[in-house]
Amino acid sequence: MKKKKYNISVEATLEVIGGKWKCVILCHLTHGKKRTNELRRLMPDITQKMLTQQLRELEADGVINRIAYNQVPPKVEYELSDYGQSLEGILDSLCAWGNVHITKVYGDKTLVLEESVLND
Repeated sequence: MKKKKYNISVEATLEVIGGKWKCVILCHLTHGKKRTNELRRLMPDITQKMLTQQLRELEADGVINRIAYNQVPPKVEYELSDYGQSLEGILDSLCAWGNVHITKVYGDKTLVLEESVLND
């Protein structure tokens, strides 16, 4: 594996958890194992192709575990790896900041949640 050069360490973090969906996936997995269809229901705007790609990348980075059960029909679950669990503090901080931001911008975060439900 070729060594990468980072100008600042946050680049390494963003390489693993950056993008629109990875943090959302990780936040859902902090609440326990999830099957692919469960994640799709929790994230209705993500395509199946994008979800599969993001899960593969997170697994390749060692942040999540893919658990395949030898049964018919096939069953696959995803969970945070031990290494991935070390991201929980970061994810909690991102969620807390998001709550403050929503309240600051919209005044009441329940309105934003209601709007997102109404727009679905």
